[in-house]
Amino acid sequence: MRSLSIFNVLLIYAVLQISWWGYLLIKYSPGKIDMVMSEFSVFIVLLLFGMYRLRKAINHENVLDQQQKNFLLSVTHELKSPLASVKLYLQTILKRDLDRDKVTCFLTNSLADIERLDVLVENMLMATKFENNTYTFPKEQFNFSELVQTISNRVRLNTQGRFFFDEKIEPAIQLLGDKFALSSAVSNIIENAVKYSAEGTHIRLNLKKETDQVILQVTDEGIGIDDREKQKIFQKFYRSGNEETRGTKGTGLGLFIVKQVLDNHEASIEVSDNSPQGSIFEVSFLT
Repeated sequence: MRSLSIFNVLLIYAVLQISWWGYLLIKYSPGKIDMVMSEFSVFIVLLLFGMYRLRKAINHENVLDQQQKNFLLSVTHELKSPLASVKLYLQTILKRDLDRDKVTCFLTNSLADIERLDVLVENMLMATKFENNTYTFPKEQFNFSELVQTISNRVRLNTQGRFFFDEKIEPAIQLLGDKFALSSAVSNIIENAVKYSAEGTHIRLNLKKETDQVILQVTDEGIGIDDREKQKIFQKFYRSGNEETRGTKGTGLGLFIVKQVLDNHEASIEVSDNSPQGSIFEVSFLT
């Protein structure tokens, strides 16, 4: 805000100076009053326009700065939490004489935390490549039904029965696209549904092929999304609320990656409200 304060001082000084010189010119050349007033009006309009654009630019920079601060806070938490968990599990295994079932449980939980770290790093790398336009999106024909089913199975396994997964996945739906990027997009949509839902609720997956479209719907019974935020959620780093008080995990990159991947596949995504609560993410691919 310091730059804005300096601009305000300069603006006031400039207005006072032009007013003084206009007064002197009118005083000694009364016939030029029309010229002075018209020039003064143009000057004021330009100053006001400049002030508006500067305020808008500064507000935009402030929003980006806050989002980046939130991102750093969330990344710190997202890295520290699973690392601490894995460390604790491994230390317990080394220091105590545990039975095989307990060791297997601890190692399974550790692998889940490591996979969480892997997804985080992968999202950060992919987002960076998108921003730098260095990702090429190599496309191939593949079984999209199998990909969605595999991701759903993985998320269900990682959530360890805390949610009910209802699936209606038509078999053998073929799609032309970047399998790796689309895998990341589908994963982020499903994990986003899990992230903002309470345990014991339903996550519904519906994949079907229509005449000229492949449609994927992911429905949750979570907290829902305010209408004012339905488009903002696809912006980089955007997350509603303050990172220091927000209870849900995340970095604000997941849905940004989803939008980038779908845009590069000429696919669309729409967000609507579920009834009685929650959200519906619907992705449509042209075939």
